[in-house]
Amino acid sequence: MSDIGYPIIEKIKYDSQATDNLTDVIDGDKLKRRLLMEYPTVYIIYSPIKSGGYKVYVGETNDIERRTEQHLNEDPRVRDDWRELSKSKDAQMFVIGHDHFNKSLTLDIENQMMLFMLGVPSVKRLNNRRENEQNEYYTSNEKDKIFSRIWRKLRGFDKNLFPVESIIRDSAIFKASPFHNLTTEQKNAKDIIVDKVIDALLSKKKGQLILVEGEAGSGKTVLLSTIFYLISTLKDDGSPLRQGFDHLKNYVLVNHDEQLKVYEDIIDKLNLNYQYDDVVSKPTHFINSHDESDPADVVLVDEAHLLWTQGKQAYRGQNQLDDILKRARITVAIFDRNQILKTEEYLEPQQIQNMEEKAMKQNNLIMLSNQLRIDANKETIEWIRDITDKKIIKKIPQDSKYDLRIFDDAKEMYEAIRDKALGDQKAGLSRILATFDWKYNGKRKPDNGGYWMVTAGDLSLPWNLQLKPKGSRSLKKLAWAEQEQTLDEVGSTYTIQGFDLNYCGVIIGPSVKYRNGHVVFDADASENTNAIRNRTLHDGKKRKVASQLLPNELNVLLTRGVHGLYIYAVDDELRKAMLKADEDCNRLHR
Repeated sequence: MSDIGYPIIEKIKYDSQATDNLTDVIDGDKLKRRLLMEYPTVYIIYSPIKSGGYKVYVGETNDIERRTEQHLNEDPRVRDDWRELSKSKDAQMFVIGHDHFNKSLTLDIENQMMLFMLGVPSVKRLNNRRENEQNEYYTSNEKDKIFSRIWRKLRGFDKNLFPVESIIRDSAIFKASPFHNLTTEQKNAKDIIVDKVIDALLSKKKGQLILVEGEAGSGKTVLLSTIFYLISTLKDDGSPLRQGFDHLKNYVLVNHDEQLKVYEDIIDKLNLNYQYDDVVSKPTHFINSHDESDPADVVLVDEAHLLWTQGKQAYRGQNQLDDILKRARITVAIFDRNQILKTEEYLEPQQIQNMEEKAMKQNNLIMLSNQLRIDANKETIEWIRDITDKKIIKKIPQDSKYDLRIFDDAKEMYEAIRDKALGDQKAGLSRILATFDWKYNGKRKPDNGGYWMVTAGDLSLPWNLQLKPKGSRSLKKLAWAEQEQTLDEVGSTYTIQGFDLNYCGVIIGPSVKYRNGHVVFDADASENTNAIRNRTLHDGKKRKVASQLLPNELNVLLTRGVHGLYIYAVDDELRKAMLKADEDCNRLHR
């Protein structure tokens, strides 16, 4: 690759004199004139807001003068966001040029800028409302390097608006953003789903189910986020195919507190909740606040394996998915049978088959097979899966890019995770997790008045959601793993499901044992009441289903690490079996 050079960036005041301001800063510089006035450019317009933070617009254009005049003189007549910007006395504008910019590349840089700006804590409102991801083109392989150089130069202007890239990449909102480049598999699924949604809306159908299945890390959440953004920004363009699309009522449901925070943040920043309330909510709230006679247009359900399949608390029904289908024209459900964790979520094999058959009859069953989270070779991923799927421990394969370690000391593993998070390597988001084999009650403290603790060997740490956030900035909206103090806690499936970590340390508690050459699950050693209590089945009989739910719990924990997985097993035989499997690989890590 030839040297791609560095961007030219000019900052000007965004007001009625903006184009004159740009001409003034160019001031006869031929290179700046060519790259900023004659080439395609990317631009950012931003304004501080009273409550703190910024309102930001990201765009690209072939003619920065004409586009700026349009934003100043035409857009305020038809769009509230531009009307507000035009009245701001403190609005500023960055104009970004590069000698390799072409139309396709500026569209991709614009999309990448949206992806990063969404993850900036100080950005409270982000506007653009176009999907710009491009297919392969001549300079597409230069995008990431050019973008990094642009971002670093923008940091020189404002470190609050443009934080370090690695901080943004670690944020949960970045990882769930609708502006990621999709894989071919995700693109195909997206196109199929959006087409089917439009068809269902035009035909006034009701109760349509699109079922998207995929294992942990297959890109389901990014796909759902992208689809919601696309559907929410569909416009009535006057054609018969788009009539009424300006007034669609679309919802995202997720039965997980931490994921709920992320979706609320995305929806709020992109202003997708301005027409009606509760765009993002838990399933029970949606069911109780919507009538079957007035169905929503589109309902997207993330983590559909967490939907309840029996009555509980304020939910009086028997199956939340069935009740959602009755209240929506079309429902897109993201599902992984291997992440069902509680008895109230349990589905019998026949019930899963019925759900799949319903989707298949409408030609609406979509399977995602690619592993996008774990950056490891196929053999390493199989080794991880075999623990829960086949209940065996094979020799750990050689893998130069994935850091898989087995520890004989839990405290040593904790120190290794702390070093990843805080050390010179700057490895990013790294946390300790554990199977739910130690007591915890979120409603009260233990009798000694301290914390509910996880104890393994010489290591003793509080369970999640107990330590107070550090610093003055409110961290309530951040996911558990993003909060600084959680490095000194132990996470569970309740705080980490749906998220990933760069490096993940897993304490496998006493409910997982190794006997006679196989991994076994001991419900009597588990403190996970939600998994080990009886479940009333379809035939009315009460049965234990822990033999299916406890492996799912371990599966969720073992599949969180993007670049590395560290394991400590409490059970002596399991720990010995894993250490033996790791013997040939120790030299790669120690």
